[in-house]
Amino acid sequence: MTDTALITIRKLVKTYGALPVLRSIDLDITRGESVALLGANGSGKSTLLRLVAGLSKATSGEIRVGGWELPREAHAIRAQIGLVAHRTLIYDNLTARENLRFFGRLYSLQDIDARIERGLARVGLAKRGNDVVRTFSRGMQQRLAIARALLHDPAVLLLDEPYTGLDVSAAEILDDIVLHSHTEGRTILLITHELERAARLAGRVIILSKGKVGYDGATPSDLPAQYRQIVGTVSAG
Repeated sequence: MTDTALITIRKLVKTYGALPVLRSIDLDITRGESVALLGANGSGKSTLLRLVAGLSKATSGEIRVGGWELPREAHAIRAQIGLVAHRTLIYDNLTARENLRFFGRLYSLQDIDARIERGLARVGLAKRGNDVVRTFSRGMQQRLAIARALLHDPAVLLLDEPYTGLDVSAAEILDDIVLHSHTEGRTILLITHELERAARLAGRVIILSKGKVGYDGATPSDLPAQYRQIVGTVSAG
């Protein structure tokens, strides 16, 4: 582990039965770094994110976040992570405020009401805080999911295809939230299939190919042709 690495991954292997999904992954992600994770279907992106979030157990290898080791110290690590995945993880029969209050209590937050109001304001939902979530558009639900993920002020923000199903306006709002979260010093790991968005939001691009790191660079400008083709494939792998 380097002195500045917040996330350290060594010889990470994940298999499902006889099917290898991740094949001896080695990565260091620096504190405050914004990283875009790309790759084709089945390349292992979502699997990697779930492992870092402590939601799945590796077959072998090592993952450390902030010095804590998974799975032994998963509880401490989850307190440092905000996750936005394919599912919003919010309850559509509750209001926006009720959702955030529920998750705030899970983290035993002391200043929960102030955090809720700040969270709703930052995602543009302050005026809809008392509305039931089932009345929200997909974009509004995803913005609320971001507010949920940031409620406990995590050091790491994990985003698994958060733009899926969003219109242009909602996607631009989400762009602003991601960029602002980065300026606040958070470490961001974003799964996307859009190379242009990756270049705009992240200072580093990692492409997984068949369960291995195929490309790891500061910018996608020198991306080899074979990986440009991979990136063009919408994925949930």
